[in-house]
Amino acid sequence: MYKSKRSQATDIPKSVKDTVWERDGRMCIFCGSPFAFPEAHIIPRSCGGLGVEKNIITVCRRCHNLLDQSTKREKMLSIAKKYLERIYGNIDETEVKYNAKSK
Repeated sequence: MYKSKRSQATDIPKSVKDTVWERDGRMCIFCGSPFAFPEAHIIPRSCGGLGVEKNIITVCRRCHNLLDQSTKREKMLSIAKKYLERIYGNIDETEVKYNAKSK
């Protein structure tokens, strides 16, 4: 099965999932639930969000649904971005977003 370069770039490799899982203390960064997975993109895949540590957070299903499909999205994104900036410093969007010209 063929996957485009963009699709491959936005997938989250197991090594990134493992690193993010440990970085986030093996729990949802929003509610602290241990029933969480390192799979939420800050910049969504549909917008070219890469599957890299600086763009992925660990979330439980409930918080992932709220992040993706609720009026709480902007507030949750703000919290997630501040969380990642405490770890990595200022994150340039070019580090976490697919650019076909540079790939």
